[in-house]
Amino acid sequence: MAPAGAKKGLLERLDAGEVVIGDGGFVFALEKRGYVKAGPWTPEAAAEHPDAVRQLHREFLRAGSNVMQTFTFYASDDKLENRGHTQRFTGQQINEAACDLAREVANEGDALVAGGVSQTPSYLSCKSEDDVKAIFKKQLDVFVQKNVDFLIAEYFEHVEEAEWAVQVLKTTGKPVAATLCIGPDGDLNGISPGDCAVKLVKAGAQIVGINCHFDPETCVKTVKMMKEGVEKAGLKAHYMSQPLAYHTPDCNRQGFIDLPEFPFSLEPRILTRWDMQKYAREAYNAGIHYIGGCCGFEPYHIRALAEELAAERGFIPAGSEKHGIWGSGLEMHTKPWVRARARRDYWEKLKPASGRPFCPSMATPDGWGVTKGHADLMQQKEATSQEQLKALFDKASKSH
Repeated sequence: MAPAGAKKGLLERLDAGEVVIGDGGFVFALEKRGYVKAGPWTPEAAAEHPDAVRQLHREFLRAGSNVMQTFTFYASDDKLENRGHTQRFTGQQINEAACDLAREVANEGDALVAGGVSQTPSYLSCKSEDDVKAIFKKQLDVFVQKNVDFLIAEYFEHVEEAEWAVQVLKTTGKPVAATLCIGPDGDLNGISPGDCAVKLVKAGAQIVGINCHFDPETCVKTVKMMKEGVEKAGLKAHYMSQPLAYHTPDCNRQGFIDLPEFPFSLEPRILTRWDMQKYAREAYNAGIHYIGGCCGFEPYHIRALAEELAAERGFIPAGSEKHGIWGSGLEMHTKPWVRARARRDYWEKLKPASGRPFCPSMATPDGWGVTKGHADLMQQKEATSQEQLKALFDKASKSH
C-alpha cells in the first residue's frame, strides 16, 4: 500500500508533462446497478451502499486511473434536501463517507483523491452569491478535514457559479480544477468557452476544461477553444477533459439532457473502446494532459485511454494482458474469421452497426430554452405535483 504522502501531487505531475488519467462516470454506472436514482442523481450510495461505490473506485483504479474522485456529485445540502435525502443521511455523512472510500482505494495504487463540488439548486433559484458560496464552503470543510489531494469544481452550466465555486475552493491552498458542462456555443448565458476559461483562471483555477453533456469530439474541440482564450489573455493553465461516453453530434447547447433518449435509452450511442483510444490521442495531441470521463464511462473505457497512452505513461494497466491492446487476444479464437480481426487497422476502420432496423442516426433535442431565473427551473422540496406534471406533458407534446 502506497502512503498518500509519498505520491507526486497533481500539479507536480502536470508540470512535468505527465498524463493524468481520470476516472469514469459514477451516477450512471451506479444507477444501472440499482444504487442511484435517476432524476435526482444524488450520491447517497456513498453512505447507503459503500461496497458498491468502493468496488467501482477499485475497478477504475485497476483500469489505469490516477484519480479517485469523491462520489460527491450533487452532494450539497440544498440538493440533498431538495431531493428528500436529508431525512436519512446528512450532507456531511455522505461527503465524509465518499472521502473515506476514495482515500481507501487511492491508497491501493498511485492515485490521488479529488474532492468535487457541482452546480446547486440555489443558484438556479437565484439565491445570492453569499448563499451559494456558503453551500460550497460546507462541502469544502469536509474535504479539508479529510485532507483530499486536490479539488474539482465540475458540472457547471453557468460560468458565474463556477467562478464562485473556484473562489471558495482556492482558499484551501490546494490545487483547483474547474470544468464546465458546455460545448462550443459557450455557457447558458452565451459566454464563449475562451472567455469562460479566462474567468476561471482569474478566479484561481490552475486546471480548466470540460466535463459531461457532450461526446469526446465536442469536448476536445471546446477545450481547445478554452486553451486559445487563456493563451490569448497571456495566462497559463493546465487542461482537462472528462466527456460523455455517448455520441452526441445532434445535441444543442445543453447537451445530452435534451436528447429524447436521456437517460434510459442512450445505450445505442455508447462509444467503443476504439473510439476511446482515438479520443485519448486527440486530447493528448491538443495539449490536454488530464484525460478522463463522465457519464457512461465504464472501467473498460478508462482502460482504453490508458492503453492508448501507455507509451507516454510508461506502463499498461492491469487486465490489458487479458485481451491484448488492439485485440491481439483474438489470435486464439476458434473461428478463423474472428482471428483475422486481431489487428489495429480492422478496429480503427470499423463502423459498428446499431443492429436496429430503421434506426434513426440522429434525434431532435427537446431543449426548451430555459435557464437560471425561469419559473420552470425554480427548485422545490416537494415532489412534482400532478398538475405540474400535466403542464409539462402538455408542453412536451406541443413541442414535438
